[in-house]
Amino acid sequence: AALAVASRMLERGADPIRVAAAGALVGIGAFSAVIFASPLASPLLFRIGTVAMGAGNGLFAVGTLTAVVGLGDRNIVGLVIGAWGTVQATSIGFSLAAGGILRDVIAALGERGMLGAAMSGTSVPYSVVYHLEIGLLFVALITLGPLVASRRARRNAPASPARFGLADLPG
Repeated sequence: AALAVASRMLERGADPIRVAAAGALVGIGAFSAVIFASPLASPLLFRIGTVAMGAGNGLFAVGTLTAVVGLGDRNIVGLVIGAWGTVQATSIGFSLAAGGILRDVIAALGERGMLGAAMSGTSVPYSVVYHLEIGLLFVALITLGPLVASRRARRNAPASPARFGLADLPG
């Protein structure tokens, strides 16, 4: 569904970087919903959060892929898509491993009572990872901001006049 929404946004002329940023914003809300689901004991909020995570991921993926494809020469679009896919897969692999390791370390420390009573619950390790994810999504938004500004400046820049130099003077 998120891929279809992203496609529709792009068909209507949305900036791909803004689509990616919308995905990051949806992700921030989604991770927040999942974090709050535990203390509120709300399975519905958890489900909404997990669905929204997928939606944010879809918007981000389509936005970044479209932006990257727009940067390349038409003759190397396949190479650009391959490079984007490699970066995505590698990033996902590292982030899943790092998140899993962090979750396990926090859980082990919590079970041993090394983090205090408040940090010993079963949802705490996940909450730590999700808070980190929210922070990283804010970093992504901060990174995307200048890209939107530079794309807007290029789009709004007047066409450069033809250069007139010494060689163009009548002889």
